[in-house]
This record gives sequence, C-alpha cells and structure tokens, in this order.
Amino acid sequence: MDFTGKVVVADLEAGVGTLTRLGEAGVDVVLVVVEATPKSVEVGSRAVALAADRSLGRVIVVASRVRTEDDLAMVRKAFPDHQVIAIPDDPAIVAADRNGVAPLDSAPDAPGVQALTRLADQVLTAAS
Repeated sequence: MDFTGKVVVADLEAGVGTLTRLGEAGVDVVLVVVEATPKSVEVGSRAVALAADRSLGRVIVVASRVRTEDDLAMVRKAFPDHQVIAIPDDPAIVAADRNGVAPLDSAPDAPGVQALTRLADQVLTAAS
C-alpha cells in the first residue's frame, strides 16, 4: 500500500510497551505526551530513549495539562535536547470531553485548542 502524501496518526497506550513491539515501521514523528509529574516524566524519558534507540523518527515532547510556568520548566529541563510543545490545562477541553463533542467544534478559540492546532501543524510539517 502506498502512503505517499498521507498522514496516519496512532494514539498508542501509555507507557513504552507499544514502542518495544513496533517493527520496522516507517515513522516520521513520535509524540511523547507527558505531564509535569515525576512519574510521567520518568516514563516519557524511557519512551524518548527507546524511540531514539530504534530510530523511529523525530521526537516531539508534548507537555500536557500545563498549569504554570514551573510545570513547563520541569518538562523542558527533563528533555533539553527535544522540542517541547506546551498544551495548557484548559477547562474548555474538559467541558468538551464531558459533553462528548470535539473541542475544536465547541471552543475553537480556547487556548488549549489553539495549542493543539499548532501542534498538528508542526506534526504535519515534520512528517513532510
């Protein structure tokens, strides 16, 4: 099957298990999503190292649910050699989830939605 010019996004289970089972897949970009907690950063660090060891593609670290500048600083410090993109903790995203609607449809101007839109643009650029 020819995937030239196509983008496939896969939301994999948390942790590193899926990365250990990936075959010789053609991966352009790996998003490692972490929160500003020690456990999340620890697992994220293992995922970043595994992606690098397996040459899976460019790694972008997504700092999710960022509440303060200290949260973002913690994630950046843990991943100094990688691009870190912050997604703020946004009540509009939580409300959309509770209502079963896409945040992009219910609150396109919300800060978290705007950050996710910028992330999508960066992923598309990195994959091309």
